[in-house]
Amino acid sequence: MRYRIRSPHPPREWEVTDPALAMDRSARRSFLRSVIGAGAALALPGCGRADEGRPLAEQLTEKEAITGYNNYYELGTGKTDPKRNADALASLIDRLSPWEFEVDGLVARPGRFSLDDLTGLKAPEERIYRMRCVEGWSMVIPWEGVPLKALLDRVEPTGEARFVRFETVYRPDNPLPGQTRSVLDWPYVEGLRLDEAMHPLTLLATGIYGETLTPQNGAPVRLVVPWKYGFKGGKSLVRISLVREQPTSSWTAAAPREYGFYANVNPEVDHPRWSQATERRIGEWGRRDTLMFNGYAEEVAHLYKGMDLKKHY
Repeated sequence: MRYRIRSPHPPREWEVTDPALAMDRSARRSFLRSVIGAGAALALPGCGRADEGRPLAEQLTEKEAITGYNNYYELGTGKTDPKRNADALASLIDRLSPWEFEVDGLVARPGRFSLDDLTGLKAPEERIYRMRCVEGWSMVIPWEGVPLKALLDRVEPTGEARFVRFETVYRPDNPLPGQTRSVLDWPYVEGLRLDEAMHPLTLLATGIYGETLTPQNGAPVRLVVPWKYGFKGGKSLVRISLVREQPTSSWTAAAPREYGFYANVNPEVDHPRWSQATERRIGEWGRRDTLMFNGYAEEVAHLYKGMDLKKHY
């Protein structure tokens, strides 16, 4: 039975995982395996309450689908290319170990951060989010990571900072398989408004399904913004810059009529080549209605008060 979710709510730690498990990685893995193995529908931000208290309507997408059906053009344009070419990124990660990313620009305390530095700012949290691709398909993914706000608080944005620019790894002398083609201008660049970046739902993910983030899903650290289309989630990040002017995202540069800067999930604003009113959940038959802001309207709609969302798509 399908249930229509009408009243999204923010993630509650106790709904995502028991706080006693949050500090123990092996316990988290056991928890996820036990729940998923039982076929239970987990509590999700935005879909943890069904109408009239009925059972939860949404379940985690199978791990094999999450790690085997991907858009990561640095590893190829086909949906199975990222998994097939994952070893190329895994090898690069090994060569660059320990992985570091730079935070610079309009901040009082710029610096380079390792994954240990990131997780030292705040203990990693389990976050189970919907993911909606602009192509019209969706998943429900269990991430692990640190709210981006924790990092931004650490570097102290100055009063001039208005946007955050994200840059994905690119080594011209040793490009990843997909970067040998001029599908996009490399490196891949994405951006958020500062208040979007500081929102508590915005995550720097370092894990998935209770394990280390896989290369095809953006290892070792990627951006997750659950109310936006998936292409906003820059992967394998090497630089985060606080800037004054709105950065030009890679897909916006490539096709500005099709991919706007904001990229908020909006069933009322169609892609020029297809409707966004419905979506195909991977692992399900048929289609389901697309929810405004991907089901997170209660948490994020205030960020866009007074904006024309058809103009600022």
